[in-house]
Amino acid sequence: MACSALWLCAVAVGLWVLWAFDNTPGVAAYPPAQWPSDSRIELATDRPTFVMLPHPRCSCTRASIGELAELMARAPVRPKAYVLFLKPSGLADNWEQTSLWHSAASIPQVTVVRDDDGLEARRFGTATSGQTILYDGNGRLLFSGGITVARGHAGDNAGRAAILALLHRAVPDQTGAFVFGCPLLAPGDQWQSQETKPHVSLFDE
Repeated sequence: MACSALWLCAVAVGLWVLWAFDNTPGVAAYPPAQWPSDSRIELATDRPTFVMLPHPRCSCTRASIGELAELMARAPVRPKAYVLFLKPSGLADNWEQTSLWHSAASIPQVTVVRDDDGLEARRFGTATSGQTILYDGNGRLLFSGGITVARGHAGDNAGRAAILALLHRAVPDQTGAFVFGCPLLAPGDQWQSQETKPHVSLFDE
């Protein structure tokens, strides 16, 4: 009887640990309120620009890539979409071209780019794999956050809903969401917090 009780306790603790891991968000990004002028990717002026910054070997990010495919399929206005995969220096050529890279590259109208040493991640103030950011055609920040409901779990979520609302030219319920994923950069490669306030106007009339 005592052994059974201990076993049940161990199972309960294990399930709680897994639940806590899945539902604990990563470090939030602090993207600039205006599109970074030194970014090497181009801001679209005729539509919104969407940026996702994943780690190519973060298994949690597979759900984010799946949500991106769903978002692009449902968007009434297709944003100019970039997925910037981290590539640290000193690693083998094509290290970043994992199955996640190829999955993202297979999504129509999504451009996949290698982010050498996380330079773009730093420009966009990103610390967690799967971070997504949306800017309008004037380079104003509209949304920052994740597009999964939990770590590695696809399905309806606040981030995807907010972006779709913006692409419908509607005011979203929120302009940010938790991001669930692995740390994007090594410890110590964080950035100082800066105040940002996303705009909700999407297109100039």
